[in-house]
Amino acid sequence: MQQGAAISKPPTKQMGGLETALPCSPNMREKIRAALIGAAGRMGRAIIDIAETESVDIVARIDLGDEIALAGADVLIDFSQPAASGSICDAAIKSKMPLVIGTTGHSTKQRDEITAAAKKIAVVLALNFSVGVNALFALTERAAKILGDDFDLEIVEVHHRMKKDAPSGTAKTLAGILQRARQAKNLRHGREGISGEREKSEIGIHSVRGGDVVGDHTVIFAGQGERVELTHRASSRETFARGALRAARWIVGKSPGLYDMRDVLGL
Repeated sequence: MQQGAAISKPPTKQMGGLETALPCSPNMREKIRAALIGAAGRMGRAIIDIAETESVDIVARIDLGDEIALAGADVLIDFSQPAASGSICDAAIKSKMPLVIGTTGHSTKQRDEITAAAKKIAVVLALNFSVGVNALFALTERAAKILGDDFDLEIVEVHHRMKKDAPSGTAKTLAGILQRARQAKNLRHGREGISGEREKSEIGIHSVRGGDVVGDHTVIFAGQGERVELTHRASSRETFARGALRAARWIVGKSPGLYDMRDVLGL
């Protein structure tokens, strides 16, 4: 501890001449300081709007082309572009700073760079920060095991017209869950023309783009005479922003490693 540094005391009240500590309110939790890359983007603005309510100070707002200056931050949050992942990982490693990555659409090479960085610093890589979507992941795995091979598997995702990558990172995660649960390898992205009879082993993925849709994901289990659908619809980016800030608070002080939202949520 630095000489002269004061130790803060919890709030107290007088009861019968005795000073009694009051329980700490969630709003009084210790703040952390975050640097945010992609501050001018949709998710960046959503994070800035609610950061104060989550006890996070955004001490640096960085966009592509800016110098990555991390002085004074406890954690780095990235919602920028996949092409910047290498330089962002390098900056986090140099500053020995934990990193939360919400950018999607990484190539295999870029994912490898993130995995390598996680050997030196703590990294949360999440394709979706929503608590509800992570519940969808768990429910999808469970349903696939219960329903078995007699149900055909399809995924439909809908996003706003400005989204650059397809399918969404969340749809890819859902596909991976279904592949592991059913040991199916064949992913089919849409259908056109005389596509032939559907193969029993395939998993269909369909991407729809339009308007200002924040994000809808549906997993379809289609059987003979019945169909089960699991759907999550996001009506606001605030749910993702809160999840990202929750991950930022959680990752501070963690050992190097590659984490996801299941770790953050304790699932």
